[in-house]
Amino acid sequence: MDGNIWVVGEQWRGRVSEITYELLALGREVADSLGVRLEAVLLGHNARNLAETLGKADAVIYGDHPTLAEPIPETCAKAITQLIAARRPQAVLTPLTNVSMGMSTLVAAALDAPAVNFCKEIYAEDGVIRARCVLYGGKMEARVGVSRQPAIFGILPGSRPAEKGEVSAAPPVEEVALSLPETSCTRLNRYIDPEIGAVDITQQEILVAVGRGIQSKDNIEIAQELAEALGGAVCGSRPVVDQGWLPLSVQVGKSGMQVKPRLYLALGISGAPEHLEGMRGSDLIVAVNTDPTAPIFNVAQYGVAADALEVLPALIERAKAQKTKAAQG
Repeated sequence: MDGNIWVVGEQWRGRVSEITYELLALGREVADSLGVRLEAVLLGHNARNLAETLGKADAVIYGDHPTLAEPIPETCAKAITQLIAARRPQAVLTPLTNVSMGMSTLVAAALDAPAVNFCKEIYAEDGVIRARCVLYGGKMEARVGVSRQPAIFGILPGSRPAEKGEVSAAPPVEEVALSLPETSCTRLNRYIDPEIGAVDITQQEILVAVGRGIQSKDNIEIAQELAEALGGAVCGSRPVVDQGWLPLSVQVGKSGMQVKPRLYLALGISGAPEHLEGMRGSDLIVAVNTDPTAPIFNVAQYGVAADALEVLPALIERAKAQKTKAAQG
């Protein structure tokens, strides 16, 4: 198993996270280009059945322990460190999400191994694994080659479409023993779910996203009118949520939700890297911002350099007209 490519699977609350399949698709490309096996590492407690969904890998290494019932980065890092030390993979791809953040650096520190975080892309070139990653909140991009093994890569969401990492075939699963403390320093007491009736923005096909350019909480109502006319929902950037204009459950970005709607209409959102991380996978992005140099326009297919409040009435009128036309057949 020396020299293989590993993908660390992320699972919580009984489900495999979407980023796991993104990493499997990416890892498959790297493993194939190097002519080595792709192996997935899944940690949990009484969760072996989840390994059956990781068929993009050639095999799954499953570690079961009571302290791994919840995805606590410190505990997972100890388990992964043990496995890497015993089997010496060439590279380990780990997810960078709110669930697993910090795990990759803990593993690298424990092994004195090279680590590259915030990777948007990794690939093999002339036998060397290289990464394209972002620095300073996305303001700079670096290209790094890693020749020492094992190398730990923290991968941002969106590196590949999740569906490319999903296959129907179940892989062979090897269950391994782990030596871990009976209790963890960190303990999760409970999960706090959104209030009943709250919109799950990750399941919406159309999202109307508002930022500080909407100017005040009173103007959320106008965005809501547009969302209803389009058959979608309203969401927002972190500054809007921080000001209490919208609930945390509809925040998009690194510290919020990852969304991939068919249409993402960004109103008064500048496009900070933290926000782009949560919505760049949308099929169609339309942006409205007064600043023609705003970063949001770098990811938008269509853009309008104007005040969102001046554009909104026209959008609402057009959306309602189309809705009426559709209803009339």
